[in-house]
Amino acid sequence: MSDKNKEKTYFITGGGTGGHIYPAVSVINALLESGVKKEDIFYLGNRKNLEYEIASKNGYNFLSYGVKGMPRKFGLKLILWTIGLFFAILKASVYVLKYQPDVIFATGGYVCAPILFCALIFNIPYVLHDCDIQPGVVTRFFAKNASSVSVAFEEAKKHINSKNVFVNGNPIRQEFKTISKKQARQELSLKDAFTILIMGGSLGARTINNSSFKILKEYANRENIEIIWQTGKKNFDEVTKKVLDELGELPDNLVLQPYFDKMYLALLSSDIVISRAGSLSLSEICACSLPSILIPYPYAACDHQKKNALSLVNNKMALMLEDKDCNNETLFDMVDNLMNDKKLLSDLSYNAYKAARLNSAQKIVEEIKQAMNK
Repeated sequence: MSDKNKEKTYFITGGGTGGHIYPAVSVINALLESGVKKEDIFYLGNRKNLEYEIASKNGYNFLSYGVKGMPRKFGLKLILWTIGLFFAILKASVYVLKYQPDVIFATGGYVCAPILFCALIFNIPYVLHDCDIQPGVVTRFFAKNASSVSVAFEEAKKHINSKNVFVNGNPIRQEFKTISKKQARQELSLKDAFTILIMGGSLGARTINNSSFKILKEYANRENIEIIWQTGKKNFDEVTKKVLDELGELPDNLVLQPYFDKMYLALLSSDIVISRAGSLSLSEICACSLPSILIPYPYAACDHQKKNALSLVNNKMALMLEDKDCNNETLFDMVDNLMNDKKLLSDLSYNAYKAARLNSAQKIVEEIKQAMNK
């Protein structure tokens, strides 16, 4: 759309959850490393969502439109959503006319839809990335006209109607490649001891939180064990109160946080992780060569978290515990057995290491620049 003599302009979009946002951030960083100027990159999303907070912290230009997730059932809410989407497309069109993007990169989710409709209307080349084994509705809808589609898993290709599908893995933050376990532990003031990480994403996971108290009780104040527990912002006060009620104080070997802005420090510090099975989390777990116990969120769209987890389990990179079977006894037993099985720990770690794709962001940048130059 733009004059050949001016600098190229990049529109990046993806939001709602960290699984869509952090891959976009990783690609932005790779674009910057390739020589693109920050002022030529614009992040599009909803100002009320997490993407605005993260984009602001990183100093990105942010363009907002009011878009929400699509209701699954026909009714008044769906009609109102359609009207809202129409106005979001109009707002995105204003941004297109003002900034004249040369290419759009989208990491999936409802936040991407308005600007991708604009890509079709104004004939702007675009590249998609989907992080799950079961690609989302937006990715599947827009894949046919995309210059290329990047996916994290080989199994995802069969769901994508495109001749240009590439298995790149998920883009991860540069820190996963540059910070050592020793440095990460020092930053979190951890002893050099066997470290268990309990996490459930930025919002937390009630099942994981409620099922982790026996782990804490059994290992509290042990000299040879450290515990990192990310409760999620909504659950922090509740978990803290329960820990104090049951133990009387916070154990010396516990780092209890609602959320880690620098999640890579917690992951790099650890020897075992208990986690949901969002695709980005799995990519970061593999990047850290971490043995994991995965507890998929049972209400994820198309049950994609269970499919993500089974992919790792079938490739001997992780263990899985169904949400309905997860309680204090079952989770503690799995952790304790895994901690005491050195061969299994080693095998899971090695297989996760083999599956890690540390240059995903750079490969996606190549696809973006090829799309722009066609």
